[in-house]
Amino acid sequence: MHILTEWLQKTTGVPLEIYRNLIISLASVLVLWILRRLVLRAVWRRSENQRTRYHWQKISNYVTSVIACLLIGRIWLQEFQSVTTFLGLVSAGLAFAMKDPLVNVAGWFFIIWRRPFEVGDRIQIGVHAGDVIDLRVFQFTIMEIGSWVNADQSTGRIVHIPNGRVFLEPQINYTKGWFDYIWNEIPVLVTFESNWKKAKRILQHVATSHSSHLIPLAERKLEESAKEFVIITPQLESTVITSVEASGVLLTIRHLCEPRRRRESSEEIWEAILNEFSGCGDIDFAYPTQRFYDNIKEGKTYPGEKI
Repeated sequence: MHILTEWLQKTTGVPLEIYRNLIISLASVLVLWILRRLVLRAVWRRSENQRTRYHWQKISNYVTSVIACLLIGRIWLQEFQSVTTFLGLVSAGLAFAMKDPLVNVAGWFFIIWRRPFEVGDRIQIGVHAGDVIDLRVFQFTIMEIGSWVNADQSTGRIVHIPNGRVFLEPQINYTKGWFDYIWNEIPVLVTFESNWKKAKRILQHVATSHSSHLIPLAERKLEESAKEFVIITPQLESTVITSVEASGVLLTIRHLCEPRRRRESSEEIWEAILNEFSGCGDIDFAYPTQRFYDNIKEGKTYPGEKI
């Protein structure tokens, strides 16, 4: 290497120190890259879990980048003999830079430390909801759900959100926390003339048969969460709530549901309801209608008319 650098110095006139630092820097980066590839190859052989592979790929990238910056800084800036001094000057430079990138980096540290969500979770932050598919230093990425698509289904759009938003917007996590399920409600409107009590019994049977298998799992999750949180135990059994609307009697099914199966769950319940109601002549679905009154035909008196 000494002979090569001397030849380059004589040929180009560039100081020998610069060539030596350049070669050492390139060699350091190459060694770090090779080590990272070896680590990732070992992880790929030991695990087929996509989330594990993703975490190792991200962590190894961050670690090698930081080490590379420290090594190159020590190589090129000899006056920075102390790593502490070097890091202090770097921090001062970052503080002098733009506010938003610094806030996003702080948001990234917050996400890594507090873990309000991680890759694979379904979240909502502000008006955006979706599945987290990537997490980087300045932003995280979600596969959007909702918007013009009903029942939390994917829109196909990818939304990049700055990490700093975690300090400004509340984060709603569908799939991680003290509970692994959500409650879904399905409104069923029947006419006033229908046998609404019978309809309510049918809906209760359908809801119970659909979600009863989730109750033992939910109870175990509540017991685990009670060790960390003060939880008021909710009603886990499916219920049917009765109310009255302008067009009829509203029977609302409330049932447990897995977050990513809300649409499929609603479809299965609705198909069961349609099958059950099809054989009941005394139950009809209600919808907005108009009714015209003819007092003479109906045998009613006019207002103010004496009977």
